[in-house]
Amino acid sequence: MGADEKEQVSVRKVNPENRNEIDDEVIEALGYTRFTFPGRKGTYSSFIWDHKCFTGIDCIEAPSDEGVFKILNDYSHEGWNTEVDDELGNFDYLMGADIEFRNTAVSGELKYWAKWLLDSVPIDGFRLDAVKHIPAWFFKEWVDYIQSKTDQNLLIIAEYWSPDIGRLQQYIDQVDGKLMLFDVALHHKFHEASKQGEEYDLTQVFNDTLVEVDPFHSITLVANHDTQPLQALEAPVEPWFKPLAYALILIREQGIPCVFYPDLFGATYEDTGDDGNTHRIEMPIIAGLEKLIQARQRFAHGAQTDYFDDKNCIAFVRSGTEEESGCVVIFSNGAENKKTINLGERVRNKEFVDYLSNQHIIITTDDNGTAAFPVSGGSVSVWVHKEVL
Repeated sequence: MGADEKEQVSVRKVNPENRNEIDDEVIEALGYTRFTFPGRKGTYSSFIWDHKCFTGIDCIEAPSDEGVFKILNDYSHEGWNTEVDDELGNFDYLMGADIEFRNTAVSGELKYWAKWLLDSVPIDGFRLDAVKHIPAWFFKEWVDYIQSKTDQNLLIIAEYWSPDIGRLQQYIDQVDGKLMLFDVALHHKFHEASKQGEEYDLTQVFNDTLVEVDPFHSITLVANHDTQPLQALEAPVEPWFKPLAYALILIREQGIPCVFYPDLFGATYEDTGDDGNTHRIEMPIIAGLEKLIQARQRFAHGAQTDYFDDKNCIAFVRSGTEEESGCVVIFSNGAENKKTINLGERVRNKEFVDYLSNQHIIITTDDNGTAAFPVSGGSVSVWVHKEVL
């Protein structure tokens, strides 16, 4: 978006509801497709982007029109790019001037850009946006290239926004498992659980999620910039449930958790809703989140055992190791509850306290290492050995 110059382009209008339906009529128009970056003056890159670098645009002049337009160039006879999401027929085109990855000059520039970044600033990985609109074959090639230019094992995370596990697994297969994906399905589970309260069956919270079927490619999350109120993919997790959700991603063995900045530091903003009115949104700091991050570092060690046997009260245990302590994590989305758990004779007659301070009592295991661990209603507790605090 925001081209530096317009240029003469030949385009065909597209049905925005089915991108595979393209008009036969060719329209000669001015398009916002030339990017020269005059302020750069050739610094970093001398590459000039023009209409041969793009598959389509959404605005033309002379004649003036808006919509979706397929650009006619050296690559247009092949239609839209393949290995993209099939929503709207083919979801290669999203907005603005859509990049043509089949143009080898374009793919070469994007490789050059990544190499420049690796050489110029400290980088441990990349976060790739909107990959459902970008051909999987390109990223498979791109990742191989950038990984060959560094000795680091780069963490590369892609946002393929779909709760459909089949689509996420298909994409992982298409890129030969070279990327990790945000677990959109799990986020939607958290959204539903926070709305339904005690009517939600907590034992099903991981069913049909990426972290369940493919934990090694799963980035778990509770919220992000797209899901917050008044955004395009709005599906907020209610504040009362966020401590439970974060405990379910931060202290478990599976997946790599991602923490949303406003949940840790808070945020306030105004935006326009679908009703046309301006709304003020308060995103509070989530109580206990900082402690949960600390708990991950200190106590998320050892084998994991699940106790998902009550729709309103679930728990899991991290057994710890010889060098590091474990924990008992228990959840309730209804009333106050408790769960009796045997931790083995290794922890018999041990005192436990709630690291989150949601419970203010000391629990002592018996001679067999068994104790009843309580949790407040609509809450989570992380029980740890008193002696390690």
